[in-house]
Amino acid sequence: MLDLTPYVRSGDGVWWSQAGAEAVPLVDALLDQVGGIGPVRAFCGLTFNRRLRDLPPELALTSYGAMGELRAASVAGRLDIVPAHYSVLPRLFAERRLPGDVGLVQVAPPGTDGRCSLGIGADYAADAVRHSRVLLAEINHRMPATAGTEGIPLERFAAVVETDRPLPEAPDRAPDAVDEAIAAHVAGLVSDGDTLQLGVGALPTAILDGLAGHRDLGVHSGMITDGVLRLVEKGAVTGARKEIDPGVVVTGAALGSAELYARLPEMSVAFRPASYTHAPAVLARLSRLVAVNSALEVDLTGQVGAEVAAGRYLGGVGGQADFSGAATRTGACSIIALRATAGGASTIVPALGGGAVTTARADVDAVVTEHGVAWLRGVPLPERGPRLAAIAAPEHREALYRAQREDHR
Repeated sequence: MLDLTPYVRSGDGVWWSQAGAEAVPLVDALLDQVGGIGPVRAFCGLTFNRRLRDLPPELALTSYGAMGELRAASVAGRLDIVPAHYSVLPRLFAERRLPGDVGLVQVAPPGTDGRCSLGIGADYAADAVRHSRVLLAEINHRMPATAGTEGIPLERFAAVVETDRPLPEAPDRAPDAVDEAIAAHVAGLVSDGDTLQLGVGALPTAILDGLAGHRDLGVHSGMITDGVLRLVEKGAVTGARKEIDPGVVVTGAALGSAELYARLPEMSVAFRPASYTHAPAVLARLSRLVAVNSALEVDLTGQVGAEVAAGRYLGGVGGQADFSGAATRTGACSIIALRATAGGASTIVPALGGGAVTTARADVDAVVTEHGVAWLRGVPLPERGPRLAAIAAPEHREALYRAQREDHR
């Protein structure tokens, strides 16, 4: 185990890469040694590291959301949420408003130029490295070298550890009949030549699989999965009609199977920093952008809650507002897709119960459940409630219609 005491000081801010790119050996070393270092502030995104469920008292953890194993820390009151659009994270690192003294990254072995690729995790890491005093690296011999972002010179790292471990694979369940029904409705809103942004999970997987019959689709997204690989193999994703980066899948990260990771070097994929993938000026150039995002709940005016449910922080702002806003204003369509019920309760609600609006109703063109599509673009507020109630689960519709009538008496 690497001794961190020469590199991490009491009072420092430490960040590390997220999801499959998380430098787990270095993070574990920090958890083991922080008691002897002193108080440390830390930042991370999506994590599968179960050790972060029970944090040492000396470690104060911050994130842009409660994803993966961070949910347990959130429930325990040990996670501070910064409610920021993903596009703003690079600025927050630059202004030192997020912990950034020491960066822990997982990289591919150095190439012939002596530089190490960030592999499947460019996203916010590629921006944060520019502002870190110290960089520590896990050089994983199974991390693929990817294109799109300049590698980090080997000499930039104050210390490295070498590993040869499999990259984490996506833990999501397989799509079911409800996911496939939603996907069929979404497919009807996507045209040949559109550029897609989707999230990660069973529903996005079903949506991608449901687009196999489309042609010349492009991808510009914060993260890609095996569903994108399958569409490339079937000829549905070519990027031929993209206004920028034609022929190239643009992403910040990848999270999927070992096959996806192995195929990345041979695919036309560019891994770019968040300052590019989520930048408003970049997204505004994609006139056929279709943003497909999920939610915990949607109210009868079209406001989207994707952060809090039943008083618990379960999600995050992430890139949803960045992509939804761009798709609505300068792109093709902003879609919110969700199951009509969760735990027996309706996800179409009279008012958001979480107390936080993740995406404004003005940035939503359509809401989709397994029961249909509620088109909202250009629709006045009094008409939105009935449209949304109509795609709720049948057993909840009457209560929603009644709430709509009472609200507009």
